[in-house]
Amino acid sequence: MAETAMTPAGNAVTRSTKDLTKAAVSGWLGTAMEFMDFQLYSLAAAIVFNQIFFPGVSPAIALIAAMATYGVGYVARLAGAIYFGRMGDRIGRRRVLFLTIALMGVSTTLIGVLPTYQMIGITAPILLVVLRLVQGFGAGAEIAGATVMLAEYAPVRRRGLVASLVSLGTNSGTLAASALWALLLAVLSEEQLLSWGWRLPFLLSFVLMIFAVWIRTNVKESPVFEARPDVVDGVALTRAEVESAEARPVLQAALEQRKGKAFFLALALRFGQAGNSGLVQTFLVGYIATSLAQDRALPTEAIMWGSIVGFVTVPLVGMLGDRFGRRSMYSALSLLTIAFAFPMMLMITSGSTAALLFGMIAGLNLGVLGLFALESVTMAELFGARTRFTQLALSKEIGGILATAIGPVIAASLTAATGSWWPIAAMLIVYSTITLVAARLAPETRGRDLVQLEDAA
Repeated sequence: MAETAMTPAGNAVTRSTKDLTKAAVSGWLGTAMEFMDFQLYSLAAAIVFNQIFFPGVSPAIALIAAMATYGVGYVARLAGAIYFGRMGDRIGRRRVLFLTIALMGVSTTLIGVLPTYQMIGITAPILLVVLRLVQGFGAGAEIAGATVMLAEYAPVRRRGLVASLVSLGTNSGTLAASALWALLLAVLSEEQLLSWGWRLPFLLSFVLMIFAVWIRTNVKESPVFEARPDVVDGVALTRAEVESAEARPVLQAALEQRKGKAFFLALALRFGQAGNSGLVQTFLVGYIATSLAQDRALPTEAIMWGSIVGFVTVPLVGMLGDRFGRRSMYSALSLLTIAFAFPMMLMITSGSTAALLFGMIAGLNLGVLGLFALESVTMAELFGARTRFTQLALSKEIGGILATAIGPVIAASLTAATGSWWPIAAMLIVYSTITLVAARLAPETRGRDLVQLEDAA
């Protein structure tokens, strides 16, 4: 059996290796789709949306506008995190994950059929923002739900490795999106790309959505959710029901625990990965093509190769986290990212293609994918079972708004104002330092019983 949890009555809730495999594939596909959708959008925003939806302005202003449309999706993600997070803690993880993937897939597909600014004027970017908001609303709880589901399915000693599969989903989605854009840039002319080629990646995402939805219809509920002492007949007791005279002391203890510390620790842990992701995977793609006047295919190629390397990085970091603990691995990766920030930017701006590729590949794996592999399990372990989905989703999305969404806009403004690349390196250092401090303040969560209703801190 893959995992066993105990119900309040003392009965075992077990899931087989087959069940774990289905849950893992479901989480991987859903997260792959989320990050494929968002990477498709971020690359399009950096490469063509400034011309298709924001023509007639200077390249720097158009890039800032395109990055802003990329960022608005994170506002909707926060709303989705609240709505679906509460639902997931109340009625289970499985049902919510079915809804989120459908919302993401439909909105992404519709982006591929949008009319351009030349066709309908200002209505075009307005519709783009609307679909971006719908996409974000569904995505707001997708990766949180997949993270919770896999962490709650996984055997304790391999929890870091199994939960890191969610990060492989992000890697797979990033790779697929980058590969699609690299192919389009290689085979299509500028005119073909701007007229119809940019639509193809968004339309192709529909196929992945259908497969992912089919997989999720066959996944069983999390064994930890079913074993929770506050869940009766598949639905969590309300606060009023828990506070009733019949409620067990363990439930009262969960309600009386003062919340907040675990949440802010998780938020700070998220900051490094989210901020670094926005800079490396989104802003630098546009910066290299626009400000450095390099071939647009070069940064997308770097992201693609970095994602391939990530298939080794992610499970390796997950296993090392199981071996040495979450705190030590967080500290090591954060310090490495801080030390590499300025060398990375020197490589990217050196004019050498090989140096640029190496810098982006190493930066992506150290500061983004490696931290994500740890984040997938650590944040789930920090929170108690009663509010795990909601708190995890909120900490991820608030961190995303503060770092991933706003970061590229700030970076675009600072580099335009200074005419230099140093603000990018400085932002990488600030983001990673926040995560380093949080890792030192957080408790070690490796091996924690996830059925516990209280937070770890």
